[in-house]
Amino acid sequence: MSKRDYYEVLNIARDANEAAIKKAFKRLAMKHHPDRNQDSPEAEGKFKEGKEAYDILSDAQKRAAYDQYGHAGVDPSAGGGAGAGGAGFSDVFGDVFGDIFGGGGGGGRSRAHRGSDLRYNMELSLEDAVSGTTVKIKIPTLVGCTTCSGSGAKKGSSPTTCTTCGGTGQVRMQQGFFSVQQTCPHCHGQGKTISDPCTTCHGQGRIEERKTLSVKVPAGVDNGDRIRLSGEGEAGDNGGPAGDLYVQMHIKSHPIFERDDNNLLCQMPISVATAA
Repeated sequence: MSKRDYYEVLNIARDANEAAIKKAFKRLAMKHHPDRNQDSPEAEGKFKEGKEAYDILSDAQKRAAYDQYGHAGVDPSAGGGAGAGGAGFSDVFGDVFGDIFGGGGGGGRSRAHRGSDLRYNMELSLEDAVSGTTVKIKIPTLVGCTTCSGSGAKKGSSPTTCTTCGGTGQVRMQQGFFSVQQTCPHCHGQGKTISDPCTTCHGQGRIEERKTLSVKVPAGVDNGDRIRLSGEGEAGDNGGPAGDLYVQMHIKSHPIFERDDNNLLCQMPISVATAA
């Protein structure tokens, strides 16, 4: 079944700002919460659909990809979306109301998170597009810190279990007639705290770096074609897998030849006598 437009799901304009997106999602979540709609079998589906839309549109990078490529440009499983990894309704519920009631960044569970996908626009000459080539590119990305092996703790030390949440990354709070879980304010959902952070990554477990890659471009690529480099995106968080890199082709115009699918066309002026 095709997915609805995320802006339509949240009933917001395409230029809505972050505050408007969050307000719209809160309104949707409160309206379609299954505990308040026990006689409506559609409530849970609308609730999850809204969560997925919010996960994408509240993330600047994912929103930009969605605006450009639609649903094909985003992967809900990469960012903890409603369809991620078989997450149950209780997981979605914890994430949603953790955000609404001050939980901050999504997740709320001490577990590995997949790194973000990256996109790179590559310009090619018509000759290279037709015959194929190998191009070296440099991309800014996040990589795992080698000093602390991604733990965020200074060498010789290690993270300790958070005493506030007991390592779950969540604390339970009473909000009116709701009993909800929200992200632990002490460990920010990690389940662990770092008393002696790594001096290289400052406790983040990842560092910014410009990475050089060789991209093999097959013969016959066309405008808009994409090459996927698995695992070459940003490093995952908490030991999670890296995202992917998508390289999109942009073919430069040629002064003589024009491409028409798999054909090359050339306009050549000739005299009337030659034409006859």
